[in-house]
Amino acid sequence: MPKQAGFTLLEVLAALALLALLLLGVYSGVRSATHTVQAGEVKIEQLDEVRSAQMFLRRELAQAMAQAIGHDDNGNGIFFVGDSDSMRFVAPLPGYLGRMGPQLIEVKLVRGDHGKQLVASLAELPPDGSAPKPLGDPQVLVDSVVDGGFSYRGVNQQGQPMDWQSDWKTTGNMPNLVTIKLALHSGREWPELSVPLRVNAAAMQGPGNLLRGLNGPGVGP
Repeated sequence: MPKQAGFTLLEVLAALALLALLLLGVYSGVRSATHTVQAGEVKIEQLDEVRSAQMFLRRELAQAMAQAIGHDDNGNGIFFVGDSDSMRFVAPLPGYLGRMGPQLIEVKLVRGDHGKQLVASLAELPPDGSAPKPLGDPQVLVDSVVDGGFSYRGVNQQGQPMDWQSDWKTTGNMPNLVTIKLALHSGREWPELSVPLRVNAAAMQGPGNLLRGLNGPGVGP
């Protein structure tokens, strides 16, 4: 019988080497593609975090209400309190949460694991004027904040724009414009956020003020 042709050991080893190189190339391509997808997902999550935070802040600040959160020694209402790292005001919550009525909202920068965090806290305002009741734990809006803060701008008694201030403790009035500037870790972008407030608390405290008598004794700042 004629001898059947076969592969030599050298040919088998060469084929295995080529197969190993091919598999290595496929693995490298899959790994690179996986890393690209993961990096893209992280980037999308970071963009969504910033977008969601800005939507929340824009909506709540724009709907800030002239409802007293405290009173000074003369009994004048305090409607908005803010400094470079925190601010407090009253606003309704969105959607079905809005059925709970206006809430005391506090937004502030606090120390986190990686720099600072921008967090928001909500508290229910009892109709009898007693102390606000916290609603759950503070929620992180943006993590890994390197630097930044809040600034405020109002108008004087003549209706002229005032200079920007790093704190707002003006009794009986609210800022007309609030700006939030942040620098985020790893070059993440935070577009400067400037929100006009729709309510002029000072204009609502004159004769015939519908809010007069509706706000309880409130809570001190």
